[in-house]
Amino acid sequence: MTQIPPLNSLRAFEAAGRHLNFRAAADEMAVTQGAVAQQVRHLEAHLGIPLFERLPKGLAFTSSGRSYHGRITSAFEELRNATASLRPEPDRVLVSVTPTFAAKWLIPNLPAFSAAHPQIDLQILATEKVSSFHGDGIDVAIRQGQPPFGASLEVVRLFRQEVIAVAAPSLLAGHDVPLSPETLSMLPKLHDAHDLWPGFLKMLKLEDRGGHGLRLSQTALTMDAALSGQGVALVSSFLAKRDIEADHLVQVVPETLLGEQHFYMLALRKPKRNSSAQAVIDWFTSMADASG
Repeated sequence: MTQIPPLNSLRAFEAAGRHLNFRAAADEMAVTQGAVAQQVRHLEAHLGIPLFERLPKGLAFTSSGRSYHGRITSAFEELRNATASLRPEPDRVLVSVTPTFAAKWLIPNLPAFSAAHPQIDLQILATEKVSSFHGDGIDVAIRQGQPPFGASLEVVRLFRQEVIAVAAPSLLAGHDVPLSPETLSMLPKLHDAHDLWPGFLKMLKLEDRGGHGLRLSQTALTMDAALSGQGVALVSSFLAKRDIEADHLVQVVPETLLGEQHFYMLALRKPKRNSSAQAVIDWFTSMADASG
């Protein structure tokens, strides 16, 4: 009996064959270009024949590779169809987001979505990892980054990275707002993995004289620490909007640090998309900021 090649190698070959480009396949699968190339080499070694010709600007099928790709593509499509017929979920939409985006923006805004689309079962995958549209069944992803994201993806910028400094009213007791440069420099700072304080203080031409403060792995945690009065946090303004409007947080200085890592919605380009997934995409787009 002929041994079936590793599934990961077949997935990489199928994606690379559709794009005839390792980079585009890597964008689709949310892995590195080198990982895709390695999986294809493993498959060629397993089969004992070359499947692609490596060209300066992409790939070309060998005659055996073209024939094999057609059959592998049909096999994957049959697997997807078999799974869909076994467990049809036409109104299920899986959205991959970062934990901070989920906690500080998406969950507070979900009641508005549910009211408008009660028939859609919106499922949230909160992870720092970049999920695979094919491998993980992701319909829509929200990620902070910088284009380009890949030709196979539909991309909509939702929110600009406009970073502001915020703190709880309890921390600011006895101080006038906006804070003086001297006061801001002395207050404890809350740091996350983005490490934006050096750039923010440089913009204000200040030195940090308040110690290093608390260091946390996620922006959501620094916001929670700020809400409890433990220090000043740097956050994207749209994430803090609700807490500022509710007087739970205060923007301590008017300056804004403009970054290049904006928040984008990503979805696979498809000639025909499930109506529920399209409704989710349209809703996210309608909630985007209007800045250019």
